Amino acid sequence: MNFILRILLTALAVVILAYVLPGVNVAGYGTAIIVALVLAILNLLVKPILVIFTLPVTILTLGLFLLIINAIIILLADTFVGGFSVNGLLMAIIFSLLLSLFQSLLFSLLGKD
Repeated sequence: MNFILRILLTALAVVILAYVLPGVNVAGYGTAIIVALVLAILNLLVKPILVIFTLPVTILTLGLFLLIINAIIILLADTFVGGFSVNGLLMAIIFSLLLSLFQSLLFSLLGKD
């Protein structure tokens, strides 16, 4: 049940960010839910592999390269989900930062994990 609430809150954050950011477009609420599911799957499967492969660069940049990895995950979701688009790497980084902020605020409403 907690997973479903997290997906719905992430979809809400995606819709809000698509409304606020000019370079992000979402076709509708159903698409936002699909984007949230795809992001969850990519963060579960692809992100750990990217973090391991880019560990030396991440250490050299004191962890800032993780922003690029998050942006790559957003751009992969853009590729996989029709009706969701992000214009460029910079917009993906901004979207990723704001999505993380919104998720932390919204997930704090759920209480403990």
